[in-house]
Amino acid sequence: MRVLFFAQIKDAIGMAELDLPVTLELNDVALWNELITAQPKLAVFKSSTRLARNGEYADQATIFCNTDEVALIPPVSGG
Repeated sequence: MRVLFFAQIKDAIGMAELDLPVTLELNDVALWNELITAQPKLAVFKSSTRLARNGEYADQATIFCNTDEVALIPPVSGG
């Protein structure tokens, strides 16, 4: 699974993307557990970050698999 990071998340973990090997299909909770295990600094972003799967926002019913591209979308503010 290719995982993309943006803005403050990218800055906090020091990378723009991560290859996360997963062997099972994961719901959003399981995916977050895998992500935090791989990059513990992601834990602080969990409550404020949206997940997107293959270019579309994910919800609680979304199932993620190894061939997906997942983006972590931080909150956006504008002026």
